[in-house]
This record gives sequence, C-alpha cells and structure tokens, in this order.
Amino acid sequence: MTYDVAIIGGGVVGCAVARELAGFDLRIVLIEARGDVGDATSKANTAILHTGFDAVPGSLESTMVARGYELLSEYAKATGIPVERTGALLVAWDPDQLAALPKLRDKAEKNGYSKCEIVDADEVYRRVPALGPGALGGLTVPDESIICPWTTPLAYATEAKSRGVEFRLNCFVESIDVGPDTTTLHTRSGDITARWVINAAGLGGDVIDRMLGYDRFTIVPRRGELFVVDKLTRPMANTIVLPVPTEKGKGVLISPTIFGNVMLGPTSENLVDRTDTSTSEEGFAFLLEKGAALMPTLIDQEVTASYAGLRASTEHSDFVVDIDAKQRYLLLGGIRSTGLTASMALGEHSRELLAEAGMDLTARTDLPPPPQMPNIGEAFPRPYQRADLIASDPEFGQIVCFCERVSRGEIRDALASPIPPCDLDGLRRRTRALMGRCQGFFCAAEIDEMMRVGGDDRE
Repeated sequence: MTYDVAIIGGGVVGCAVARELAGFDLRIVLIEARGDVGDATSKANTAILHTGFDAVPGSLESTMVARGYELLSEYAKATGIPVERTGALLVAWDPDQLAALPKLRDKAEKNGYSKCEIVDADEVYRRVPALGPGALGGLTVPDESIICPWTTPLAYATEAKSRGVEFRLNCFVESIDVGPDTTTLHTRSGDITARWVINAAGLGGDVIDRMLGYDRFTIVPRRGELFVVDKLTRPMANTIVLPVPTEKGKGVLISPTIFGNVMLGPTSENLVDRTDTSTSEEGFAFLLEKGAALMPTLIDQEVTASYAGLRASTEHSDFVVDIDAKQRYLLLGGIRSTGLTASMALGEHSRELLAEAGMDLTARTDLPPPPQMPNIGEAFPRPYQRADLIASDPEFGQIVCFCERVSRGEIRDALASPIPPCDLDGLRRRTRALMGRCQGFFCAAEIDEMMRVGGDDRE
C-alpha cells in the first residue's frame, strides 16, 4: 500500500495535523515510536492554553499560538476537552522586574493582545493573598487558561481515526529512502511507503530531518521537573502566577490544574539523554526553595506527585517549519511547550503549505461529527456526580479509584475506546485513575486486573 501522507510523531502536533488532513480525500498513516499517542513531550507540560502575549512579535510561534488559542478554545467546547479560564498574573519581585512590566504589556499589544493591565502590590495580594512577601506589582493576563494536556491529543487522534487515519504505534523509524515519486520509511515494524512525509517527531525531529538529507537544527532535550500539590491547596492559587521572564527563560510558575491540584515548576536543565524523565534531588531542592519564596504556605502542604518532562529546545528562537515540495517533505520541528496551544493552528498551517506545494486536497463531505471526550476535569460534572448517568449504567456509580473518584464505568469505557491505553500510565491519562494521594496504593491491583481482562477482550 502507498499512502498519500505519512506523519511521523503521535504527539499533540502530529495528531492535530492528522485530524486536519483527514478532512480531505487522502490515505494517511500516523507513525508513533511509543505505544500510545501523546506519550512523550505532550504528556508532561504545564498545561496552559496561552494567549501568546509574551511570544516574539512577528515570529511564526506568535502567529500560531494566537490562532491556535482561538481554534482550540472552540474545539474544546465542541468535544468536551476541559478548559478553565483562570487568567494569569505576572508578579514582579524586584525593581528591575517592575520596570519590565510596561515593556511586557507593549509586547502583548504587538502580539495582538490588548487586555493586559499593570497593577500595584495591593492588587497583587488581593488577587493572590497566599503569595510570599515582597511583591512590588504585577501584570494581568485575563485570558490565559488551563487545559487538559492529555485529552487534547487524544481528541485529535480519536477524530483522526474516525476519519480513516491509520495508526501505527510502537513503530520506530530506523532509516528513510527518498525516491522520485514516493518515500519509504524503514521501521522496526516493516516498510511504509508514502508520497508525502510530515516530520512531527518532537524530540526525534532532528534525527528524522537528517535521514531526509537535511541538517537544520539540533534538539537539546530540556528537562523540566514539577511538583503537584494536594487538592486542598487549590484555593491558594485560583489563577496562574507567572514570573517575569528573563534571558534564562520563563522561570518557575504556580498554576492550578484542570484536575483540582496546584502545580509548581518547572525547572530548566539541558540534557543529552532524550529519554531521561527522571526527577532529581537537585531539582526538588530548587523547587522547594522557589516555592518557599513564592508561596510559603503552599510548600507546607502535601506534595501528591512529582514528574519531569522534556521539551524539544533548539538553537533557534522560533518554530522550525519548512516544506520541500520537490522532495514532498514537510518539517514541523522545534515545537516547544506552546505547541499544545499552537497545535490546531499548525495543522491548519500544514494544510496551507501542502496545498501551495501542489498536494491535491479534495474536501470530504462524509465526515463524522467530532468526538465527545470523557470529562476528567474537576470543575465540571464527573460521572460519579451524575445521577442520570448512574441510573442508566450503575458501573458509573462504582468507584474504583477513591482518591480521584474514578468509576468502573470510566475505566471500562477507556479500555474499549477507539484508541485504548496500552499501559497503566495511558489509563491514568484517560481517567485520572492512580494519580491521587495514594498514587495507586489502594486501587492499582484492581485496575491492573481490569486492564488484563479488557486487553483479553480486545484481542
């Protein structure tokens, strides 16, 4: 079989591109080296739906984030992806940071966002009373939001699959041969031939780019470690608290999560190993020190979990996007943490670039409706709270994970979904099971048995 398009990478960007292109009369395959979609960089970010107020004006990232914010906000409403419009507050802790606030407001306006306001210290503490002492002022960003980073790529992938995209998981690309009319991807699961190749491989994007004859960028995996603090702390941080960015990066933030927790982080550390998502003693010490200064009462509470994610940083300050019409190759590289927000815009942009390069895009008229995703957000009714749902299916009233109030019906449905989890971590991302205070101590055995039986049924 020769596909029209082969997309390498099943993260949030690759899945968004697959969904977009599947709206046209094309035979598409999505190739992912891991066993699940959204299982690498996409699963471990700060889960913020960005307005793009602080992007570099005129950059592709700025354009994609602004457009992506609009597209994803509407898509979330249509599919049930949890989003909370919490707003954000940049806090200045010294005179230099305070002096930088007008420039940041001007930068936001250059990016097309005009709602930022500079506020004094009294207003900062009125908005976030739990902040530590010493804040001098702040800048408000009313439309910054929090979103579920797990449901988003899963929604894209689910819709792409319903539109006919073929998914090849656990499919690692080892080498590539470019022919006059088609390109052959040699994978550990066999050869895949396609007319066009799209590189959305995230942390492996530069490796794939070199296989296709280029040497345009180098990925440096940047580890960010974070703490997830107990749900009782949520009233302390009902808005995203951002640092004033410096040349070294955006710094450590405090943010509510869509799951009802509060998050502290991330750290920023360049690594060599592209698979190292371990946490470190140094990272913990750094976060404790920063947290004690930013919000001392937060650090006094229980830390439910810690984790680390890797960002695909490059030597470039912008996304690395380019198309080679002659080779039939589109690159989507160096997509950093704003890629979650920019994902749908990058899908749209990819379609436009491919059309300009000569791809025949005939719109389909038989598209199924968007999927309705299970809600795992704390601010919206969960299955265990819905008497009507429990009346129609009692398994939604049978709690398996008591920390997160996850029902047997939710686990059952996740295991029978179009793109089911391949392991406990994947089930966690679909249901919130195992991610509460006890971290699976109480429910892991029962859930593992459900997965085993569910897996047998799928076979």
